[in-house]
Amino acid sequence: MSEQSASLPAQRPASDVSAAVGLAGLAGLFVWVMFCRHWPYLVDTFGLPGPHARLDGPYAALTSLVFVALPMVAVSLIKDKVHLRPSTGIDWARPHSLAEVAEVSIIKLGGLWATWAGIGLMYGLARWYWSGDYLFAMEVIGYAAAPLFVLSIPYVLWLDRYLVNPRDHAWHFGAMLLRHGNYDIAEVKKHWRAWIIKGFFGAFMISILPGGFQGVVNTDFGAIAANPVEIGMALVSLLFLIDVQVGTVGYLVTMRPLDAHIRSGNPFLAGWVAALLCYPPLNGIGVLDYGVGTPGMAENNWTFWFAGHPGVMWVWAALLTGLTGYYAWATVAFGLRFSNLTYRGVITNGPYAFTRHPAYLAKNTFWWLSTLPFLVTDGSTVDAVRNGFFLACVSGIYYWRARTEEMHLLSEDAKYRAYHAWMAEHGAITARLRKLLRGEWLRRPAAPAIPEPAE
Repeated sequence: MSEQSASLPAQRPASDVSAAVGLAGLAGLFVWVMFCRHWPYLVDTFGLPGPHARLDGPYAALTSLVFVALPMVAVSLIKDKVHLRPSTGIDWARPHSLAEVAEVSIIKLGGLWATWAGIGLMYGLARWYWSGDYLFAMEVIGYAAAPLFVLSIPYVLWLDRYLVNPRDHAWHFGAMLLRHGNYDIAEVKKHWRAWIIKGFFGAFMISILPGGFQGVVNTDFGAIAANPVEIGMALVSLLFLIDVQVGTVGYLVTMRPLDAHIRSGNPFLAGWVAALLCYPPLNGIGVLDYGVGTPGMAENNWTFWFAGHPGVMWVWAALLTGLTGYYAWATVAFGLRFSNLTYRGVITNGPYAFTRHPAYLAKNTFWWLSTLPFLVTDGSTVDAVRNGFFLACVSGIYYWRARTEEMHLLSEDAKYRAYHAWMAEHGAITARLRKLLRGEWLRRPAAPAIPEPAE
């Protein structure tokens, strides 16, 4: 046995989030979606006031976050007892007195409020936040600002009494602003990395809530069941809704008592560049356009090329639905802890038992199969090669992004280092791909030694 094999853990490290958490959120989402779809029936049956129409508006989409979050919080606290984990930094048995933490809490609140003001300034300066889908996000954040300001006071005072070290990242930033105490500039940087991530991605996630929710609530699955294109795209939309809803909750519920706080943001510039290239506004500048000369239907190009071949269309629709399901499963597995560019614990179950980056693998495979960029309607070989090259560049960005995320997590957590090593040798997808690239599958195993007969 090699030294490396001997150092590997005997089994895959346990996940910091149980599968039950994500499943609870999924159940809550389906309850709310079915309620919204059947609202006209409930109005007729029980004589309820209100519009005789499905609840498909943006605030119904926003309300769904409550139905996703509450079951996940309940399972996390009651079943997994995450509030008792040492990683929360909380000791419930040894509370400080209010007098002991009052000064710390006041400094921390000053840091938090200054941070929120800075994020608000960012929203004001970046004009893409004041058009299109972002208008809804700005409206929601605007309404939430005052309640968050008020509620932050009792929350911080309460939590600081139980924190082992109440001088966290927010305190260091507040202390820097007030020139109070021995603040650590490294902690200030950690504070701002975490909040920039929340501010940037939180607004984006809220902005895309209404569209997908409205489509799913109004889809007539019975009417489209015989059409492979429509049923496939409807199921894909449903799965993307699951991804967006659970992901949005992850950005909003970053709380220590739930062990869902952001322990650190990615400190590597390359990681930020790779991630931001995948989101608005940077992903919309058109440099990596891989649709030149195609039918112009983006992720529905496959429907053009396979038209008239219903068997192929059913198979392709099933493939795309399966890939999207795998992608959504990767988000659901995070439970309350999904967010980009952050370390919030280690996920090793669900799709992460097969590969370290299931979402990126599924998403990029989906794009290749749905867009078919190398098939063009203008017959141009140049366009076909160009499209394939630029979609390969997009996939390369996701590979780069995955590697920078691994750099971050490997530097933070021994459990992730153990998971990374275990998956490299035993992951159903990761290990097999690694062995294929190394050519190990092409080598014949050595013949077993034949023992000499005993004399």
